[in-house]
Amino acid sequence: MTIRAGVVAVQGDVSEHAVAIERAAARHGTEADVVEIRESGLVEDCDVLLLPGGESTTISRLVHREGIADEIAAHVAAGKPLLATCAGLILVSMDSGDGRVETLNLLDVTVERNAFGRQRDSFEAPLPVTGLDEPFPSVFIRAPAIDEVGDDVDVLAEWDGKPVAVRQGPIVGLSFHPELTDDSRIHDLALFDALKSVRADTQP
Repeated sequence: MTIRAGVVAVQGDVSEHAVAIERAAARHGTEADVVEIRESGLVEDCDVLLLPGGESTTISRLVHREGIADEIAAHVAAGKPLLATCAGLILVSMDSGDGRVETLNLLDVTVERNAFGRQRDSFEAPLPVTGLDEPFPSVFIRAPAIDEVGDDVDVLAEWDGKPVAVRQGPIVGLSFHPELTDDSRIHDLALFDALKSVRADTQP
């Protein structure tokens, strides 16, 4: 069985996420057909979707201009898994704290951009994450933090007292960059474990 995985590729660590997705798929004994999404018409055919980091204002402008934003919303409404990392987390939030970012309003959180400092303040830390047996080597680069979470949002991890990994329905949002490590457990947890649950729920 082959999983069709879309990576929104208007900006960000596209190739690194593609490798992580393929590695996670292999853990499940399957293959991943990774599609780079830069225009509308591709999201609908994807089983799982990934919205990577980058510059949130640029990503916001491009996904709306290219008609991808509404397709991401439809993907989530259909219960299909979405992993949103760093700027992707900002984009799917209800409130980015920045009027230049037109958010998708898919994840009931408010975020603070660059909450852990600028580029020079980047760091890596072993992060305990709900659902993982061992801490995850999390890379924080100009990372946002989550200020508030809605009642239906589960906090999966915190750093310095702030939520940095959350789940709501089929969406997992992260402040950090899991693709910058050789550890694919986050992609596994957010995309493939979730997809397995979705398919189990839809079986007659």
